[in-house]
Amino acid sequence: QTGMRGAYGKPNGLAARVKIGQILVSCRTRPQYEEQIIESFRRCKFKFPGRQLIIISKKWGFTKYNREDFPNMLAEGRLIPDGVMAKHISGHGPLSYWKKLQAKKAGQD
Repeated sequence: QTGMRGAYGKPNGLAARVKIGQILVSCRTRPQYEEQIIESFRRCKFKFPGRQLIIISKKWGFTKYNREDFPNMLAEGRLIPDGVMAKHISGHGPLSYWKKLQAKKAGQD
């Protein structure tokens, strides 16, 4: 509680310098918990001054791929899960590398 302490002169306390459009809070969750996260962010908005927006990402987790495209690319074998990211498998490179990936995908490794 600083109140009016040091009212003449310098401001007292800490504050974050936030720019317009800057992300304040973010969360990554499973789609089944999306409604609970939106409700918690709605309640969180009241703790910040000004108008806050809740934006739902079109991307799959931390990857650069869209939610609609990710399951299809995974099923086609164009992506390999790699922790929180995914590796893109292009059609270029040595044939031995492609055969090794196909064997690993089939469970013959």
